Order: sequence, then structure tokens, then C-alpha cells
Amino acid sequence: MESNIYDDTATEAMVKDRFGLSLDIKEVVVRSVPTSHTTQASVFVTKKNQVYALITGRAPMTLDDVRKIIRRMGMVADAYQAPKNEPNYFNRVAEDKFKAVFPGRRSTSESDLRFYRLLAPYNPALVRISEVSEGTIKQFDSTDSSSWRTAAKFAYRRINPKSKD
Repeated sequence: MESNIYDDTATEAMVKDRFGLSLDIKEVVVRSVPTSHTTQASVFVTKKNQVYALITGRAPMTLDDVRKIIRRMGMVADAYQAPKNEPNYFNRVAEDKFKAVFPGRRSTSESDLRFYRLLAPYNPALVRISEVSEGTIKQFDSTDSSSWRTAAKFAYRRINPKSKD
């Protein structure tokens, strides 16, 4: 029990240090479940009733890798948190990679950068979740026929307030 409290405090400190967010963890849904041979994820609920997934790995990950992990875990991402003090991190990396491939092109559009944004290095990754599909969070299991099995049953869907137009 006490080690879980220390883990939660360490997670809060890491999120504050790496992403600049002050999150108070109310409940941990799954803690350090495997999501591949080299990555693991923790899913937790904050005191503001927002659900986040924190994905860490020993090998380099990209934004595209994180998107696939979230989808395979049975969740829908609401936002991918950029590193601390770099709110345009994914766009900056996409522009740099695009210019490296096409050095002569001067103007870039959103559609030009879409692919290169997915190549941004992203480890650790913090993802705000909008929905847990089918009420289950899955974890990687190499012995299972589908390579994924249920880690926890957890129903969640973020309700966005309607904007007044």
C-alpha cells in the first residue's frame, strides 16, 4: 500500500517535471502494465476526474507508436501533452523533419506536416483520454492469441460541455 503511494507521488513529480502539469492522482486504474516488449503504461484518474495514460519505455518511441498503443489498449485519446516549455513541440519537430526531406520548399501546409508530426520522439508520453472503449483497458500479452488481454474493467467517457455559439 505504501509503495503505491510512493509510486503515485513519483508519477505526479515526473509529470510535473517532464510536462509541466500539476496532477493530483485520485485513483490508479492500472499500474505499469506492459504495452509491448519494451514499454509499459499506467492509467490514472485525477481529482478533476480526468483520465490520463502515462507511457514509458526503454526504447525510443514516436508519437505514432503512442497513438497505436493507446488504440490497442482500448482507449481514445483526447490530447497528447507536449513536453514542458514546448507547447509547439510536435509541429516544430514536423517542420524540421519536413525541411530535412524537402530542403527547397519554403511554405508548408498542415497536410504537409501531418505525416512528419507522427515521427516526433515521444518518451515518456502523457495522453489525456476521452473514452475507454468497451469498458476494458487491455495490456500486452505475448502468450495470448491476439497479443492483448484485459487488464482492468473501467468505464469512462469524457463529456464535453456544449459551446454556446
